[in-house]
Amino acid sequence: MAVTAQDISAQIDRVVGAVPTDLFIGGQWVAAAERIEVENPATGETLTTVADATPEQGMAALDAAVAAQVSWAATDPRERGEILRRAFELVHARAEQFALLMTLEMGKPLPEARGEVVYGAEFLRWFAEEAVRIHGRYAVAPSGGTRLLTMKQPVGPVYAITPWNFPLAMGTRKLGPALAAGCTVVIKPAELTPLTTLALAAVLTEAGLPDGVVNVVTTSRSAAVSEPIIADPRLRKLTFTGSTPVGRTLIAQSAERVLKVSMELGGNAPFLVFDDADLDRAVDGAMLAKMRNIGEACTAANRFLVHESVAEDFAQRFAARMAALTVAPGYAEGSQVGPLVDGRSRDKVAELVADAVDRGARVLTGGKNIGDRGWFYAPTVLQGVSTEARMFGEEIFGPVAPITTFASEDEGLALANRTEYGLVAYAFTQDLSRALRVSEGLETGMVGINQGVVSNPAAPFGGVKASGLGREGGAEGIDEYLETKYVGIAL
Repeated sequence: MAVTAQDISAQIDRVVGAVPTDLFIGGQWVAAAERIEVENPATGETLTTVADATPEQGMAALDAAVAAQVSWAATDPRERGEILRRAFELVHARAEQFALLMTLEMGKPLPEARGEVVYGAEFLRWFAEEAVRIHGRYAVAPSGGTRLLTMKQPVGPVYAITPWNFPLAMGTRKLGPALAAGCTVVIKPAELTPLTTLALAAVLTEAGLPDGVVNVVTTSRSAAVSEPIIADPRLRKLTFTGSTPVGRTLIAQSAERVLKVSMELGGNAPFLVFDDADLDRAVDGAMLAKMRNIGEACTAANRFLVHESVAEDFAQRFAARMAALTVAPGYAEGSQVGPLVDGRSRDKVAELVADAVDRGARVLTGGKNIGDRGWFYAPTVLQGVSTEARMFGEEIFGPVAPITTFASEDEGLALANRTEYGLVAYAFTQDLSRALRVSEGLETGMVGINQGVVSNPAAPFGGVKASGLGREGGAEGIDEYLETKYVGIAL
């Protein structure tokens, strides 16, 4: 049941009040001299405050992770898996609290937040099962005189930096495989959305996670706190989800210590609609690919490339669907589109739309801010967007769909690949041969054929080019937290 206007205040107080708001270091909640305000983007009002860690407290969190590493790595894989499984069950038991918490600090509608609870919790279950499937191999050397033994071992203490747009899932997608592999973690959630990670830490503790295995550092001083942690020789792994410019900086910092890194960075996803596509299915897929998380997702369709023969029909149908969406605070009855996360994000979306219109785009629906309270922007469809428009090369991160046409399969594929990014692409066609050609030709780490959502805990998530390094999820996800050791045994 959706939260009503009459009881939202009490529910907010109850849910937010239940979240610990100090730093979590070595199994203890640790106060800080300064605090960070956490804002409700639907109103601009402060929900609560959390501890603002100093660089020294960041290093204390690393000390705790290092101290716990040997014993956690030696913990039976089955026990590590059982802790993750118990955490999975606890998250589900508190699904409504987690959902409302995410809606309050990030803005997404409650139904979508509930979906993230299911999605995010699944990483805990998936990697609970993977913990007991870490294995090496045994082989006879080609020369016959040596036996080749390989084994997988945890890489060591991990520093995980998570973004604000999926507060639960981005935490579990990193913590699940790290803990399953036997790694301890210092996790730094985004300053805008720290509450969900703090609530998750409390759940992990209740599930039986030993002290020091997971440490949470909330801070407004990201660079000052992160730099000494990354520079410390005891840290052996850095994992980050966020923008490509920040990712490049972190990769450069990690190079000094030759850290193992995984980076899930920016996207500029093309959404291809070919002349033979089922347009009803394509529009359904477009709504999912664009409006998941209010468009604030690295996997969000950023460029709609539509064959010229079906472009007008597609655009009109898509615009009608977008115009019918209900924009309201995420906890309001019937809300389908919540606010953007902050004023700066909304300003950027408005700038990108204005730039596209200046270059000849036509607004079919939306194209404006909504209301004078909170950070709402109308779902928007733009037709005839120039490939020179800023939004053709930049992530929009909002509810705006730019449509550009193409005349041939080769042209569509070339436009899709005309970007430094390569996270995900979507293509709609009823021709199997074309689907295979396009899938092979797209320069992305993931492809959705006739579907607008590809994220799945059982599948490897990640990109190529400037979209990052490594994979999260799937059987591949745990390898990011393991090292391979080879032992040669002479007979």
